[in-house]
Amino acid sequence: MRYHPLSDADREAMLAAIGVADIEALYADAPASTLLTSPLDLPPHKSEMEVERVLSRLAARNVAAGRVPFFVGAGAYKHHVPASVDHLVQRSEFLTSYTPYQPEISQGTLQYLFEFQTQVALLTGMEVANASMYDGSTATAEAVLMAHRLTKRRKALLSGGLHPHYAEVVRTISRLAEDAVADMAPDPRGVEDLIAQIDDTLSCVVVQTPDVFGNLRDLTPIAEACHRHGALLVAVFTEAVSLGLVTPPGAMGADIVVGEGQSIGNALNFGGPYVGLFATRNEFVRQMPGRLAGESVDADGRRSFVLTLSTREQHIRRDKATSNICTNSGLCALAFTIHLTLLGEAGLTKLARLNHANAVALAEMLEKVPGVELLNRTFFNEFTLRVPGDAAAIVETMAAKGVLAGVPVSRLLPGAGLDDLLLVASTEANADEDRAAFVSALKETL
Repeated sequence: MRYHPLSDADREAMLAAIGVADIEALYADAPASTLLTSPLDLPPHKSEMEVERVLSRLAARNVAAGRVPFFVGAGAYKHHVPASVDHLVQRSEFLTSYTPYQPEISQGTLQYLFEFQTQVALLTGMEVANASMYDGSTATAEAVLMAHRLTKRRKALLSGGLHPHYAEVVRTISRLAEDAVADMAPDPRGVEDLIAQIDDTLSCVVVQTPDVFGNLRDLTPIAEACHRHGALLVAVFTEAVSLGLVTPPGAMGADIVVGEGQSIGNALNFGGPYVGLFATRNEFVRQMPGRLAGESVDADGRRSFVLTLSTREQHIRRDKATSNICTNSGLCALAFTIHLTLLGEAGLTKLARLNHANAVALAEMLEKVPGVELLNRTFFNEFTLRVPGDAAAIVETMAAKGVLAGVPVSRLLPGAGLDDLLLVASTEANADEDRAAFVSALKETL
């Protein structure tokens, strides 16, 4: 396909058509820090082989997750994904450029979406789940919008333990919708008093467990406080494997449960695509965004699957749509479903216990390093350390020694005064020699 760049006349015609005076006015809503004020500093034309050599040198500067002991988490986790998952996902019956929904030709797709929803509902302890979320962060924003619709209120309270990237997505969507957001301060030790902040103006309270600092939260008293004031509790998780061991949010009174499903069946993939999980109670189902696949029977009475409920503008009147979500990360959802099916309930519990045991073993070893403090009272497979010095600099030094030690909190919360905090995740992928390498590299660095 030939590419013809736009001429100045083309640009002027387009700006005139939408009623904008110039390019600066078109991007008036974009933050100034994100706008280019001069041309990109790019080298001149190079041949394909020259470009390949340059990019190969750049790629070699990365330390890949599979090459060294890896303890990075903060929302994306390195777990073992069986080869059978990739094999089944890539079968031609599933690997299509678009997700088909016509019941008469797509029974396989509809069945795995139905089973995905069933798995998510069981994991979260909720009554109904959908299959249409991009990732955990956008699922959280959709949950807030859903709470606004259900309560007829337009203000959300975000816990200080909510992943900062998730909070930023909620704030962005809320700003565009002119909804209000109240933020609690970052809460590394998990001791914030959310209940004291709940009143009759809130549509929902958004709480993550395990939170971004690794703390496990009892949601029951928060849910009770929400309900006394007519608000909903939105429970968030970034580590789906934790649901194999901890009490599901639905059992603690959550009204909407959302999270990230990357940990089950999906590799790190350089940050995506991932798969958002979304579940709620039956009484709220008609305000749920996305789509639901349901079970039925055909004209001959045989078991079949259909697209049962879809509240997006593609299927109903635009003004009645609950969101503009236009994908369900279908292959990621399928990988999640296959991996969880292979694990089964007992397998998931065993995997979760192994994750927790590995994290406890690492935390106990690191606590003995002089100057290091473990902040968490309870955690699943991720915890926060206070280190003597700048955590970001320590991580860089340890990376040079061949250990990816975690995520410095300053990377997630720049300017928050938490530069000496380090998030460390440990999964079933970490062996004894990995933990020993971590401790050795940390001692050398400090």
